[in-house]
Amino acid sequence: MTEKAKTTDSDTASKTQTQLPQHSLLTRLYTGTGAFEVVGRRRLWYGISGAIVAIAVVSIILRGFTFGIDFKGGTTVSMPVAGATGQAQTSQVQDVLRKTLGRDAEAVVIVGNGPSATVQISSETLTNSQTEKLRNALFDAFGPKGTDGKPNKAAISDSAVSETWGGQITKKALFALVVFLVLVGLYIMIRYERYMAISALTTMVFDLTVTAGVYSLVGFEVSPATVIGLLTILGFSLYDTVIVFDKVEENTKDFQHTTRRTFAEEANLAVNQTFMRSINTSLISVLPVLALMVVAVWLLGVGTLKDLALVQLVGILVGTYSSIFFATPLLVTLRERTELVRSHTRRVLKRRKPVPHKQTAATDDAPATGTDPAETGPETAPETMPETGKAEPAGAAAPSKPAPGARPVRPTGTRRPTGKRNAGRR
Repeated sequence: MTEKAKTTDSDTASKTQTQLPQHSLLTRLYTGTGAFEVVGRRRLWYGISGAIVAIAVVSIILRGFTFGIDFKGGTTVSMPVAGATGQAQTSQVQDVLRKTLGRDAEAVVIVGNGPSATVQISSETLTNSQTEKLRNALFDAFGPKGTDGKPNKAAISDSAVSETWGGQITKKALFALVVFLVLVGLYIMIRYERYMAISALTTMVFDLTVTAGVYSLVGFEVSPATVIGLLTILGFSLYDTVIVFDKVEENTKDFQHTTRRTFAEEANLAVNQTFMRSINTSLISVLPVLALMVVAVWLLGVGTLKDLALVQLVGILVGTYSSIFFATPLLVTLRERTELVRSHTRRVLKRRKPVPHKQTAATDDAPATGTDPAETGPETAPETMPETGKAEPAGAAAPSKPAPGARPVRPTGTRRPTGKRNAGRR
């Protein structure tokens, strides 16, 4: 074969490979063909993740958190919005409290909707006499109605938490969080190798920091229900990360014995193969949380349910992002620092380099010397083409890498199998 003919054949093969028909977007998502480059663009995801963490940390430092009454102590007074004088407004309630006690409330909000709507007043710890004085003033100003539809002073409720109790609640919440992180860390270190353990724990810290930053930035109130929800979403994030890492572990098992894909490409394929599972899991988890928020905020006006739903919604979204775009790219970055992965990557890239034509011609013209094929090593052994199932010519260049998202092409000149025994034989 002449050099010109070989060049034409090589150009035709590369052109055919680039023009392979592609699957649709949904097909690529459900089949996990590796068409979405996640690991290869990890610098982009690192930049986005770093910006998110920076904003969260700055908000936590500058704005801090809005702690609920259970953490910092104080007095909460609640009454129905509907009263003898009409619907109570937050500004009107604030004026009554200012005239009665000579100071403003820390927060006056309306929760719930319709007949179940209530006004909640959060203030510093009040004495019994101050609380009773405030209740009388609110009843005289608004006349809140009871369950029978008539003005009733008993419709105004109050609760108080001391600062000592709030400090104990804070210590218990932090203790529960530390115990959870320690137990999870032990499980990860036992279950996976060290680089996966480091990546999973770092991802969990990322989720914790970003969720806390969102609470600080938006001003959500931190309550005991928030801590419970935070522990729940950390478990969800760990579950999603474990699913992806299991597939990465399966794809990269004995990866050094083949030169078809690099470690990074195998990990990227694992992310694609679990893409739809992660999305489905997140959607299934978000829908009940959204329903819980609707019931808690618009129908019942239960603040505890609202706090629990908010942290779960934020945590699920952050956990899904981190398990796909942060955990696996970080794992690949750590593993690529090892000599095993670096040497394997060099072997794969060397195999993909085209063979010079002069060297190929010299090899074709050289007489057989009886050399044992095993002595040439796996780098020069003919590879099997994935589309045709036939061996490549010794002088042909190895494909750059498996074409992601491409449909398999039937070799020309072959017949579709009929399934019948001895078909075509007469």
